[in-house]
Amino acid sequence: MELTVYNIKGEDTGRKVQLNDDIYGIEPNEHVMYLAVRQYLADQRQGTHKSKERSEISGSTRKLFRQKGTGGARRGDINSPLLRGGARVFGPKPRDYSFKLNKKVKVLARKSALSSKITDGAIRIVEDFNFDAIKTKQMVKVLDSFKVNGNRNLFVFAEPNKNVVLSARNIQRTEVMEARNLNTYDILKAKNIFLTESALQPIVDVLNREINK
Repeated sequence: MELTVYNIKGEDTGRKVQLNDDIYGIEPNEHVMYLAVRQYLADQRQGTHKSKERSEISGSTRKLFRQKGTGGARRGDINSPLLRGGARVFGPKPRDYSFKLNKKVKVLARKSALSSKITDGAIRIVEDFNFDAIKTKQMVKVLDSFKVNGNRNLFVFAEPNKNVVLSARNIQRTEVMEARNLNTYDILKAKNIFLTESALQPIVDVLNREINK
């Protein structure tokens, strides 16, 4: 599979790059993509939620009303869940939401996500670029050149690119990341993905290394 290489002005450079069909040309597996996204979101949860149960609330244990004959529900002491300020029945407790996925499943999910974006025409290859200074308007100019300003955009570089990262930081729905940190969630979330030429090989290396671990 070949894709055209563009410069940051949105112009066709006349060059093309060959993409690995084992990564960008497979039949997307929706179920593994679902599992990978679900795991990613679960890992983001702190799991520190907590509500007090009946034994954890300070208050008198005196029975407020007799058991029968009042016409109301049995409710015991003032800590009863039936009363305002009382305990909560089966309330949330701190827990770990993370769960394990096999490495091959996670790799397949990333390949499926990239392949689906290729099919949608959402991936573009751009020449390697950098900014001389940290200026948001330079990144806005790049987005305007591709007519994607306002969309969810993802730029992938081979190595940390400080000036580009900081220039894009204040632009909503635009992210910059390294190839080694690429994940299924960010791929699927982005409407447009811009891969720099130097990031193509690291993506292949990371996926192959994780399978062979």
